[in-house]
Amino acid sequence: MLNLNVPLLEIEIFLFIFLRVGAILMTLPVFGGAGIPAAFKIGLSFTIAILLYPILQLKIPVELGVISLSLEMVSEIILGAIIGLSVRMMFAAVQLAGQLVGFQMGLAMANVIDPSTSEQLPLLGELNNIVAILIFLTINAHHWFLLGVADSFRLVPPFSFRFTHSLMEELIAVAGNMFVIAVKVGAPVIAALFLMSVAFGVAARAVPQMNIFFVALPVQILVGLLFMSLSFPYFLSLMRTVFEGLQKTVFHMLSVM
Repeated sequence: MLNLNVPLLEIEIFLFIFLRVGAILMTLPVFGGAGIPAAFKIGLSFTIAILLYPILQLKIPVELGVISLSLEMVSEIILGAIIGLSVRMMFAAVQLAGQLVGFQMGLAMANVIDPSTSEQLPLLGELNNIVAILIFLTINAHHWFLLGVADSFRLVPPFSFRFTHSLMEELIAVAGNMFVIAVKVGAPVIAALFLMSVAFGVAARAVPQMNIFFVALPVQILVGLLFMSLSFPYFLSLMRTVFEGLQKTVFHMLSVM
């Protein structure tokens, strides 16, 4: 009969790795969607934790009590959630850009079901989100996940996580940057639709007999879709820059913990 004699400290170290990896996976946009079964997420987290365990070679100096173990488990979950949510904010910025553009085009009431959250989202916001996910996977940004997890344990080993003032400032900066990215993504279409609205305003003053509201709506949709298609190369370049900067942001956030 096979007997496994595994020290309790090693089990605790593996538990910390598993909890941090699981928290990151549960909050990432691609892997943390509601459409992905929970059993798959748990199995993937367990597999990644097994792969990382011999590489990290973490050490805990003393045995932990129940209170210390519980507090550290909560700290690992919070740390993983912070990393995952910082990535999710970038995708939220893309959805916000689509919502702003849809409002300008007159599609504010057109919603679809987001398969990752099972919630209703603006039509163009979901389109931008799907394109952003494809770009994220195309440039192999999901490979940064394994690198980021491994580096997180080197920068913030167990029992060293601190919710500092610098970390709070970094989180506020990431949240503020979300709105900046949203404006940058939607800027070409928003600018074009604004100029078109000005043109229709001038036409309404020059030709009062014309029903400007009847004419403007289909033209707004046509111009908006046209400029969206023309701005896709700019969108691709911008999202590549955003995702590359996101890696640096996460590492900097880990360094101030």
